[in-house]
Amino acid sequence: MPSARKKIDLVCPAGSLPALKTAVDHGADAVYIGFRNETNARNFPGLNFDNEEVRQGIKYAHNKGCKVLLALNTYPQPEHFNRWTQAVRQAALLGIDAVILADPGLMRYATRNFPGLRLHLSVQGSATTRHAIAFYHEQFNIQRVVLPRVLSLKQIKNIVDSSPVEVEVFGFGSLCVMVEGRCALSSYVTGESPNTCGVCSPAKDVRWEETAQGRQSRLNNVLIDRYAKGEAAGYPTLCKGRFKVGESENIFYAMEEPTSLNTLEILPDLITMGVAAIKIEGRQRSPAYVRQVTSVMRAALDCCQNNLNNYKIDKRWISTLDKVSEGRSHTLGAFHRPWQ
Repeated sequence: MPSARKKIDLVCPAGSLPALKTAVDHGADAVYIGFRNETNARNFPGLNFDNEEVRQGIKYAHNKGCKVLLALNTYPQPEHFNRWTQAVRQAALLGIDAVILADPGLMRYATRNFPGLRLHLSVQGSATTRHAIAFYHEQFNIQRVVLPRVLSLKQIKNIVDSSPVEVEVFGFGSLCVMVEGRCALSSYVTGESPNTCGVCSPAKDVRWEETAQGRQSRLNNVLIDRYAKGEAAGYPTLCKGRFKVGESENIFYAMEEPTSLNTLEILPDLITMGVAAIKIEGRQRSPAYVRQVTSVMRAALDCCQNNLNNYKIDKRWISTLDKVSEGRSHTLGAFHRPWQ
């Protein structure tokens, strides 16, 4: 049985000021936010923060002992590079606790101009080896790495043991097709992708149709999915659409079924191996989602860290997470590879 103990930060999503306050009030150790533009990978209408909201959010969080992290995790386009550097400057002036970056050029700018600003390497950076992490640490003094969701527990342990910086992993939330930082699927249909414009499936390109065959979702007029009566409909993304492939008449999830990562059952392993932080995905989700998931993960982490050897999953935690899970299903994803 595991014996070592380490305090893990619970890092929660905040797509708005109400979501930030909800996360803080329900047990977040840190919240992560974005500015209201393409400098972050959740650039959806109605989401994110202006400068005044950031100030209010930092004041609220700091008064309750919670940190505020800023996601600047898209890749700057040459003609608008100053938009990203201005965001770094704003982060430093506003008193953000750490900036989450993916682009090496932007890290170079931040390191040279704001050496006191703490930097985290975003999951969008796709660093999966100790050598890559050491490079970012040596060149840009990153203090934490957010690992992509493609690694097994054994691989994560090896990285934690050899990493010169803190290691953060995802603990709950929607999964993508495992090419974090490299996905361009959305741009094939809409011309915009998360890496450049900060958005997958831009809302302006999304259409919903009620037909005799059922509710349909389209992305820039491409049919993504059709739902049976009463079937829950997900946000239309190419990777989680249902398609007919080749000569087959079957229509199915050709790339990935909608599901949510859920690490409740491996929290003792993550604590024992020395992971520094667990992140909840979902800045595009509502304050109600933030409240439910933050509350469950706070309770689970406290239970696990206070009594590691007798940790048990409360059925009520599962019931709560079931209500907000994508596809109403859970998975350990790549964490679970028993053959390794």
